[in-house]
Amino acid sequence: MEEKKSSLLYKTSRVISDFFNPLVSLIIFFVYMSAREYTIKESFLYFIPILLMIIVPVIIWLVWNVKTGRYTNMDVSNRVQRKTLYIFIAVCVIAYLIFNYIKNGYIDLVMLFILILLFSLQISNFFIKSSMHTSFNVFVAALFFTLNWKMGLIWLGIAVLVGVTRVILKRHTVKEVFMGAGIAFMVSFIYLYCNIQFQH
Repeated sequence: MEEKKSSLLYKTSRVISDFFNPLVSLIIFFVYMSAREYTIKESFLYFIPILLMIIVPVIIWLVWNVKTGRYTNMDVSNRVQRKTLYIFIAVCVIAYLIFNYIKNGYIDLVMLFILILLFSLQISNFFIKSSMHTSFNVFVAALFFTLNWKMGLIWLGIAVLVGVTRVILKRHTVKEVFMGAGIAFMVSFIYLYCNIQFQH
């Protein structure tokens, strides 16, 4: 009976952890923001470059590296293997930021802070394997806060849940989850401050 319980807990944790991975969480935010702030045409024009320049390349990169054995799994749980993942995502985000600036004449604040979060996680990775799942979900909660405080609170709850699942799945220690959350809280605080400043 106890084995069944732990097996169910593990399977449930796996589903939650897999679903609320950084890419899916960000996509959910962008869809929510687009539906709330933009027309269908504006949403399409905003989201397609993000999809083609960041999301699709990162998915292809992950699948290719797992298939060739460079990464152990899609979570890239190995700290050494993570280095190239951070670099690849950062290159994709920088390419998008340059493209967006040339095309629209402004710096995408959300993507800029995603880049800052990535650099912070990369630096921490030299010392501790901070939880990327937890970190990104905390940051997504901050993004939701700028649009709807209730959604922000809901997503903060999701971030806590994701952090717990990472420990249950033994992908991270409690310390690594707290480190990921701590980094994201610092970056999120600066993002929310900048967001308020730019609105005035």
